Amino acid sequence: MKQTMPIEGKFELMALPYAPEALEPVISANTLGFHHGKHLAAYVNNLNAALPGSGLEGLSLEEIVLNTPGGMHNNAGQILNHNLYFSQFRAPLAGNRPTGRLAQVIDEEFGSFEAFKELFAKAGATLFGSGWVWLSADKEGNLKITQEPNAANPIQHGLRPLMTMDVWEHAYYLDYQNRRPDHLAALWQIIDWDVVATRYEQE
Repeated sequence: MKQTMPIEGKFELMALPYAPEALEPVISANTLGFHHGKHLAAYVNNLNAALPGSGLEGLSLEEIVLNTPGGMHNNAGQILNHNLYFSQFRAPLAGNRPTGRLAQVIDEEFGSFEAFKELFAKAGATLFGSGWVWLSADKEGNLKITQEPNAANPIQHGLRPLMTMDVWEHAYYLDYQNRRPDHLAALWQIIDWDVVATRYEQE
């Protein structure tokens, strides 16, 4: 995957766990190249450049997100968000849905998987401006859908992130132009529910 510039410093650009074309036609290799190799790479470079002399050199991404404002928070938050986002996908699968305990909890809390999808998609479609929509768990294992603007992450509310959809325009504009709801509807085909379930089980 091409990058805009070499990555040097504490934080590294995550390697994608699939080939650039693996998510097509839901996410094209072209979009993935820009999103991962340019946007995410820039956040990593920006954070690495800002760390020296900041007093934050020893902190994790999560600690920076929770304890710093401004540009440092924004770049760390975008790296954390994108790492969770890119690592939750697999090749498109028709009828893709969760199984096991996670599926049971979704049914119990939202009524059905279809009802959950509708609520989640509505949260993504109605988030004003740029940001993320998340499925997270609280300390008791209850599921929550939240809208997080810009670089925010559910850990700022004491939640454990499980799954996310990126509604920044750079995530979908090359493939879907301004049709954010169409992009969100297509993403269900590529969610790796095994990854999401593993995150849920890490209570």
